[in-house]
Amino acid sequence: MTRPARAAHAPAGARPRHDPGSARTSAARAPLDWSAESRGWPNRDASRFVDAGGLRWHVQTMGQGPVLLLLHGTGASTHSWRGLAPALAPHYTVVAPDLPGHGFTQPAPGDVLTLPAAADAIAALLAALRVRPRFAVGHSAGAAIAIRMALDGSLHPEAVAGLNAALLPFDGVAGMLFPPMARMLSAGGVVAHLFAWLARDPAAVDRLVAATGSTLSKAARADYGLLLRSAGHVAGALRMMAGWDLQPLVRDLPALEPPAWLLAGTRDLTVPPSQARRAAALMPNARVVEMPGVGHLAHEERPARVARLLRRLLGPRAEGAR
Repeated sequence: MTRPARAAHAPAGARPRHDPGSARTSAARAPLDWSAESRGWPNRDASRFVDAGGLRWHVQTMGQGPVLLLLHGTGASTHSWRGLAPALAPHYTVVAPDLPGHGFTQPAPGDVLTLPAAADAIAALLAALRVRPRFAVGHSAGAAIAIRMALDGSLHPEAVAGLNAALLPFDGVAGMLFPPMARMLSAGGVVAHLFAWLARDPAAVDRLVAATGSTLSKAARADYGLLLRSAGHVAGALRMMAGWDLQPLVRDLPALEPPAWLLAGTRDLTVPPSQARRAAALMPNARVVEMPGVGHLAHEERPARVARLLRRLLGPRAEGAR
């Protein structure tokens, strides 16, 4: 680590002036501390750290069979696969990273994380891991990353599955205001620290989870609480939202070649099933599969059910694979 330079013309032996704003910004770019925060982390035994593309990544790997890439959504982390990854592991080699700036993975350089940059970062990680996923499953924004990679040729999946996939921009005024607002909120780290402070109240975390239309266990809500109390994690999510432009992805969706399965929770209050149907209509080989009675975090509510569904959709291609 580079030692900070002494200010110009500072008297010998003078103590450097403390800059609260700079301290907040530095803290808002720090990932969770594994040594302090990982006790009880879901699937902890599957975790490791990998250097790739200039970042230090937290990755979980488990299972056997064809490689299946799991990409979580904005504001989440590998914790969200607590039940799904082990349910898939008997049939697939599951690779699940924390996205840049999320969980225990370092943030990417710059004030925003664009969709192409996120796709390139994951491609660098896969190259470092020396794996070529045959299947990709993404939740919400993670589905957009997987599809962007497939379109760009950095991923060659036999099929892609989106769990409540966020593939379309917000409609109307929200679509025009959301990216600039996210950029404003992500600047300086003040909002991230305020949000992290508010998240110390478990009731606030419970309200955020309920707003997705999902009902989670106490342990799952506690994991979200840990993440949301981290200014670094919150800032990482804000930087991702600030750089998210889905218009180029929408333009390119008709060129997607592999089959795309869009699994949509009927109670999703974040990305309603109508969006899945609109996105599927843009792709040549896409199908919407509704999941009754679950919300945006369906894979956390009913992991065994989602795993069975994914196996049914992907399984014929996976059987007999080496």
